[in-house]
Amino acid sequence: SGQKVCYGDLKRSCYKLAYFQDLSRRVGFEEARQACEIDGGALLSLESEAEQQLIENMLQNLTKSGSGISDGDFWIGLWRSGNELATSSPCPNLYKWADGSISPFRNWYTDEPSCGSEACVVMYHQPTANPGLGGPYLYQWNDDRCNMKH
Repeated sequence: SGQKVCYGDLKRSCYKLAYFQDLSRRVGFEEARQACEIDGGALLSLESEAEQQLIENMLQNLTKSGSGISDGDFWIGLWRSGNELATSSPCPNLYKWADGSISPFRNWYTDEPSCGSEACVVMYHQPTANPGLGGPYLYQWNDDRCNMKH
């Protein structure tokens, strides 16, 4: 389930936000990717600062809706495969969009991506967390283990 928000003037006219307060309903990266594909879409590729701001506004509206939303990061469609670590490219350059988009736009949190065993990317949504070096953990990107439940 999720909230579908549609716009008539963007390249991608509809976005679907799925947030589960029930931790047992949250899923790993691959499960989220498959759920999007079954629904006829793809995990989100963010192609510009304007699109990033649009998504932030949608998440803020979801939060304001009185649904009692709390901490819970959102998967986006950015990831790297483990076999790419053998290349000589710097780790941040190894991340690719799952839908094939070639957008170079990135919105990493300070000191991210940390790489290592963290290969799938979330958009932070931790309104109750104390701010870190990069400020509040809201809407910036973090690489995480792909089997984490978001």
